Amino acid sequence: MPKKVTSTPQDLLKPEVLAGLSNLELVARAAVDGFLTGMHRSPFFGFSQEFAEYRAYAEGDDTRFIDWNVYARTNRTYVKRFLGETNTHLVVLLDASASMGFGSTEINKLQYAKYLAATLVYLAAKQHDAVGVIVFDEEVREHRPPSSRSGGLSGVLHAIDRATLGRGTNLKAPFERFRQYQSGRGLVAVISDFYCDPADMIKGVQPLAYQGQDVILFQLLDPQEMEPQLTESTVLEDLETGESTEVSPIFMSSRYRNRIGEHIDHLKDVAARAGAGHELVQITDSLKIALRNYLLFRQRRG
Repeated sequence: MPKKVTSTPQDLLKPEVLAGLSNLELVARAAVDGFLTGMHRSPFFGFSQEFAEYRAYAEGDDTRFIDWNVYARTNRTYVKRFLGETNTHLVVLLDASASMGFGSTEINKLQYAKYLAATLVYLAAKQHDAVGVIVFDEEVREHRPPSSRSGGLSGVLHAIDRATLGRGTNLKAPFERFRQYQSGRGLVAVISDFYCDPADMIKGVQPLAYQGQDVILFQLLDPQEMEPQLTESTVLEDLETGESTEVSPIFMSSRYRNRIGEHIDHLKDVAARAGAGHELVQITDSLKIALRNYLLFRQRRG
């Protein structure tokens, strides 16, 4: 008798499973539902949906949470607040530069980045947070300011889904755009492979920290970028500059691994000095790891 194959909610967090879904909104919903179901008795206070109190309606609030019964009695507009509602915003800065097109399996870095970005904004929207996105390569290619209005989440998901591979990477552009259009305390999640000078990156992060933003960096790398498996000399091409160079298996197994390790450590160090979080994510990993670390980051920041 053939062995019965069963799936669990955690299977929905595997990138190869998410790749089989028809659109990004389904990906986000499936991943979040799988994640929350897998948490069982959640240690994260922020995911209780128990009603807590009323507060006065403010422009930009989602009208779905207006209590019309209260309005009928008092002629005043109030919205319901829930336990764990942070009344803040989450803006995702999504790197769509050419290097994000690399992938040694059926999922490349940009595809994984889209899954992660969509899941983060869906998760935040469930908490009634305003969500937004900035898609960039050498310049800002799309910007949707954070909104909690009805339809705002769908607009952000569509913007993420439309992201296509561009050219080089310029982290200065999205950070400057963010500072121009966003104020008030909130969260910023930068999703990139961070093939950049960490010193340049910190120049963009520090002003956001001074502005009251909590910044978390998700560094996405393919396993072959971490520990390349070469058996013979190979010509490698830089996806952003087009430059190529021949490398040997000995170089890739020794000096290259040391260099990528040093780069990751340097990036983590400058992020910490700028008051930002740093999470290294391999694109073959379940989204569960990144989501759990994101929630822990939010808890630590209060």
